[in-house]
Amino acid sequence: MKTKPRFFLQACLILAGGFYFGGCASAQLKEYKGKPFQDSVYPGSPQKIPGRVQCAYYDLGGEGVAYHNQDTKNHGSGELNPANGTYLNEFRMKEGISTSYTKFHSETAIDNNPYDQVQPPEGQLYVGWTSPGEWFNITVEVEHAGVYTIDLLYTSNRGGTISLDLNGKPLVSSINIISTSTDRDPIAWRQWHHWNVMTNLAEVELPKGVCVLTLHIVTEGNMNLADLDFEPKHK
Repeated sequence: MKTKPRFFLQACLILAGGFYFGGCASAQLKEYKGKPFQDSVYPGSPQKIPGRVQCAYYDLGGEGVAYHNQDTKNHGSGELNPANGTYLNEFRMKEGISTSYTKFHSETAIDNNPYDQVQPPEGQLYVGWTSPGEWFNITVEVEHAGVYTIDLLYTSNRGGTISLDLNGKPLVSSINIISTSTDRDPIAWRQWHHWNVMTNLAEVELPKGVCVLTLHIVTEGNMNLADLDFEPKHK
């Protein structure tokens, strides 16, 4: 298993990759080879905080740079979702992180099923097939320094824990994820599709500027991770 990426913080102001790092500054971040995600639909710029940070828009850069995954196969795009030329079915299908999207118009309800605690948006992209030890980076831009609360749109078949780093330094060391499994659902495979929002998942202090956020799967896995919603904490 590869170790987590490390970017040792220094008290400095730098320009790197055309982005102003401000309070998130790290001399080693200038050497970070990952780049904000971009494709024909989404522009190549850091995701904004405050706002919803989409997990499926993890950085470009590949295995060991932008992410670490247990295998090299995307088990959603191009596998569960056949490669048929559509954007959602082929989204990032050549990368190791497994991605899929919420589906509403099936004969048997999938992501808009009666056991959802929160119904997600239709066509919502997410990171899935997660396993302990995996991680991915997301380049973000924090508009204002301050304390932010985090909500998570997710499913979890059996609970578990995740953690968050900021520029390679621990931000939140352990976040317990509540299982969304329920014995009331008679369809076994749908335990992976009971959507919920964990509100106030954590409170974090963020500096202004462009930073690299790292999400680690610590225990259990079997989570579908859609987005992290960062909002300023109201005093």
